[in-house]
Amino acid sequence: MYPTRRLLLALAGFAALAPLSPAPALAQDKSIVVASTTSTQDSGLFGHILPLFKQKTGIDVKVVAQGTGQALDTARRGDADVVFVHAKSAEQKFLDEGFGVKRYPVMYNDFVLIGPKSDPAGIKGGKDIVKALTTIKEKAAPFISRGDRSGTHVAELNLWKVAGIDIAKEKESKQLGPWYRDIGQGMGAALNTASASNAYVLSDRGTWLSFKNRGDLGIVVEGDKRLFNQYGVMLVNPAKHATVKKDLGQQFIDWLISPEGQKAIADYKINGEQLFYPNASDPNA
Repeated sequence: MYPTRRLLLALAGFAALAPLSPAPALAQDKSIVVASTTSTQDSGLFGHILPLFKQKTGIDVKVVAQGTGQALDTARRGDADVVFVHAKSAEQKFLDEGFGVKRYPVMYNDFVLIGPKSDPAGIKGGKDIVKALTTIKEKAAPFISRGDRSGTHVAELNLWKVAGIDIAKEKESKQLGPWYRDIGQGMGAALNTASASNAYVLSDRGTWLSFKNRGDLGIVVEGDKRLFNQYGVMLVNPAKHATVKKDLGQQFIDWLISPEGQKAIADYKINGEQLFYPNASDPNA
């Protein structure tokens, strides 16, 4: 993880105390900080598109990869110029609070339910995610939750609620039971934990496709329209934080939603399988 803006500024201030330092002035620094999700980082997407963006513009992008909730909090503190996440309700709240300038849809993929090949809940091959989650709870089959306020965690909790199960309330009343475990970590850690404990876990497809330590895990449920996963990008409001590099940040956003940026996203594949689908032209996304 790259340092936050405050650390970057502190380091720059320290360098300024050394009169012989060859370091350029901070104002000349052609770089931005993007607070984003672990899925865009762990899937390898940034490793594919950021060199293309830098080659085009000369702008270096420093990524702070966190769960969506943490990424939005990083942006609220002014420690990022751009936020690139996947929880539309949380993104809208960020805008309503005045911390973001405008939300742009960028791309989508979907969530998949991952589980052990032994399939203790007997749900493999189904397409109804709500029925699958209900069965997991009924059979007390082990389930790993990220528990980190990420876009994936928000989506998971919403799906449980559609199934008539309020995870937060059941935890508070101590009725949930040991079958459900939240770890407060990112997608890679959640998949590793599920692999080690033969448990079910909800994952974004991009991180799953790039995940190497699969063990006995595989996709057990996919294809439900309720598993749709949209990503959006926003410039942090410079009226809230004067440190925001609005021109450079907007250049990154403009590139992401341009035909060139959208093609770069579509071109990213693992073993011939596309991980993200650009949809910046969809006003309802």
